[in-house]
Amino acid sequence: MPDSEKHSFIVVADRLPVDRNDGTWEFSLGGLSSAVAPVVRDHRGAWIGWTGSHDGDGTPFDFDDMRLIPIPLSADEHRRYHEGFCSATLWPLHHGLFVAPQIHRSWWRAYRDINARFAQAAVDAAAPDAMVWVHDYHLQLVPEMIRAQRPDIRIGFFDYIPFPPVEQLAQLPWRDEILNGILGADVIGFQREDDAFNFRRAVHRLLGTAPEQMDKHIGSYPTSIDVDKIRAAAQSPSAQAAARRIRKDLGDPDVLMLGVDRLDYSKGILHRLLAFEELLNDGLVDPATTCLVQVAVPSREGVPAYRELRDEVEHTVGRINGRFSTLGRNVIDYSHRSYSTDIAVALHLAADVLLVTSLRDGMNLVAKEFVTARRGRAGALVLSEFAGAADELSQAVIVNPYDRTGLKDAIRRAAEIAAEGTHAHIDAMADIVAAHDARDWAETFLADLPTTAAASVPMKPDW
Repeated sequence: MPDSEKHSFIVVADRLPVDRNDGTWEFSLGGLSSAVAPVVRDHRGAWIGWTGSHDGDGTPFDFDDMRLIPIPLSADEHRRYHEGFCSATLWPLHHGLFVAPQIHRSWWRAYRDINARFAQAAVDAAAPDAMVWVHDYHLQLVPEMIRAQRPDIRIGFFDYIPFPPVEQLAQLPWRDEILNGILGADVIGFQREDDAFNFRRAVHRLLGTAPEQMDKHIGSYPTSIDVDKIRAAAQSPSAQAAARRIRKDLGDPDVLMLGVDRLDYSKGILHRLLAFEELLNDGLVDPATTCLVQVAVPSREGVPAYRELRDEVEHTVGRINGRFSTLGRNVIDYSHRSYSTDIAVALHLAADVLLVTSLRDGMNLVAKEFVTARRGRAGALVLSEFAGAADELSQAVIVNPYDRTGLKDAIRRAAEIAAEGTHAHIDAMADIVAAHDARDWAETFLADLPTTAAASVPMKPDW
């Protein structure tokens, strides 16, 4: 690659921040794109990732003051790497083993080979002493692969999902390769301190490296949202009108509860539905005046465990509606589809209570979007203690979603808070989110990268 096409700042992520729509590129709506793209633009940098399509030859192109470098993936490569090793091996391993991780050597080989492809693209595109920021569990081998060829490069790695206890990670045959891959970075970031602790302990137990010997900066950097974007959407007349229409279409319930989740077993959707059903059975929720809107965003539909989960969720919704709905009005309004940011904000404005019942969650940005959209309005948030957001949003009704009785009490308490009409709890949480938005998160992480790759910060043991 000519020197004129080298970059001093590069992001490496599973996906590019764009989607193809009717032959043109459009900026994608994901949290990673919103948080990181402004930093790439500020540096006039490059972004390496897959386009989301099996077409294309990997030719770089410019988009919105960024250089985008596609990594081609065939349908078979995507199946083995993404649907296989990432979704059916690593994801359950990192999320509490709700389903058994599938171990296949062919998936591992695909993961390793595609990580090498991403790493080589970064090596080729990086100017001397460049800064490269690698994102998430899809690319855990990339930092060390880059380091092996380019010791001059400053490398950061951020993991968005929970890092598992060593007893779970130890089940993976390629655990050493994963740990050494991540250790190729100078700064290694996680959502929570617990995740950083689990990583340090795994390195110590599995690689035999004492904490005082680790020359890496390892810490927590809680991710956040584009606060200005959510606020602007919430203040728009169109979103407020849409919120009014939503409530009217649902029969103007006295209490409107909301769940917005990817359809994933880690999100605790079934736990929420069953608690809601018991409240109805016990006569503690009036089906004539209460409605639960459950949005289940499609996710990993090529993985059998997710198809089974969808069937179970939809069967449960059907059973509850069959018993408690009235003519022309369901007690649960369920949809299995994606929504734009504007529609999501309208749902937040329409709802009185948001239910976040994650069984294991890196952060949960929906909780942060809800309190940001509702600042100055009444409402309540039920938030699982197993979501990273619980570390920050202490004004929420914090709950253990495994405790059915406790979850029922939390839902009732949240409805009471919303009915009181005060917005003090919502405002307190919204102010916390505003003080640490997505731009602040990115800048905080990058500020911790050393001036040179050799200037790693010694890590002090904390056990």
